[in-house]
Amino acid sequence: MAERNRRTVRDLRRGNRSRVLQRLYFDGPLSRQELGPATGLSSGSISNVVAELAAENLLEEAGVVDSDGGRPRTLLRVAPGGGLLIGIDIGETRIRVELFDLSLTELARTERLLAQHGYDVDRIVGHVRSGVADVLRDAGADPHRLLGIGIGVPGIIERHAPDGSVGDVGSVVHGQTIDWSAVPFERLLRDAVRVPPEVPFFIDNGAKTLGQAEMWFGGGRGAGASAIALIGSGVGACVNHGDLLDEDRSSQALEWGHSTVQLRGRRCRCGSIGCLEAYAGAEAMRERWHEAGGPLPADADDETALAALLGAAYPPPGVEPDPVAVALLDETAECLGAALGDLINLFLPERILLGGWAGLLIGPHLLPDIRRYAQEYALKHAAARTTIEMGRLGPDAVTVGAATLPLADFLARGGSRPAPATRPGPTSPAALRTPADAVRGRERPRTG
Repeated sequence: MAERNRRTVRDLRRGNRSRVLQRLYFDGPLSRQELGPATGLSSGSISNVVAELAAENLLEEAGVVDSDGGRPRTLLRVAPGGGLLIGIDIGETRIRVELFDLSLTELARTERLLAQHGYDVDRIVGHVRSGVADVLRDAGADPHRLLGIGIGVPGIIERHAPDGSVGDVGSVVHGQTIDWSAVPFERLLRDAVRVPPEVPFFIDNGAKTLGQAEMWFGGGRGAGASAIALIGSGVGACVNHGDLLDEDRSSQALEWGHSTVQLRGRRCRCGSIGCLEAYAGAEAMRERWHEAGGPLPADADDETALAALLGAAYPPPGVEPDPVAVALLDETAECLGAALGDLINLFLPERILLGGWAGLLIGPHLLPDIRRYAQEYALKHAAARTTIEMGRLGPDAVTVGAATLPLADFLARGGSRPAPATRPGPTSPAALRTPADAVRGRERPRTG
């Protein structure tokens, strides 16, 4: 209570702006009259805030509706052109960079393919630098309109300097499977990427950005507790607890791919043995099929190998399935089911979603078996309360989720922009609601 009493007039004003922006972003278009009960603000406060935000080109009119016996009411919405966002997915087969407006409509994109084991830090930084320059140039965008750059990466993210002090290092990435040890990634990007100094960088685990995208716009909407699995060349997961309006909502990235599914099992690229990733990651599936004599060139990349493996196990009508491919995929389904059973027992999620480029490929074939194995390995009562489905946002989910990091910060700050000296960390979207409409053909906020 004492902390609340120390809030300044500026804090209250920013909070009021944030309430209005968030409601309009997720529930809009709305009239001024609807904003009052939706935000709990007085009509005078609504008028002042709307006037301020409209003067800053953050709100715009979105039509007129009739009212019961009164004057027609003007609808308001967050202006899509009120700012720009960049989302970056640093995956394990490619780097995808996308430029969005405030409605998360894509304005430009570019990709950089990564060679096998191509995780040289300087190379990745160079790809990000050129990718950001490309999307800004292709869209003819003014970099001063950028609200931030969100980036999803593999590994564990440390927010401060490795010694625990708050310094100029920013976010540090520990990615054991890609040989990144305490990489000062934020500092490297800030030194290399040509954007104005006030543009903040937001770096988080790729599974967490995938989970945030699915919670905001996809299959996680409305779930109080959920787990989202990212299955690519590697494997990760994110667990969310609490409604998006709940101030105590938590979101946590898990190194789920390195949970043990087989005692004295296969060697994982992390150095341990028996990890889920050593069986269910696309890189591991490629290696396992090659070791089993599958008809695959030794230098085939993960995406080519996985497509060929699925083609052998699920051939066209009239062609016999490859029994080796079928057995390998059944083992993969059992490992995933067992690991999902652990998530069910530990976190009691209402909903589990499978995503990631490899998850989207294998899911349509393996989902029934994955569900069956999860039921066998989880506690019955917990499993009965959990549904396991495919993610809904497709291969761009990590990029969209990365863009929500600066978007969440912008909405939480009431539409204000950071000063050049500010170096903010990722902002939790605890107070933000899930939108009711589609983003770029997926689920998105309404824009009128």
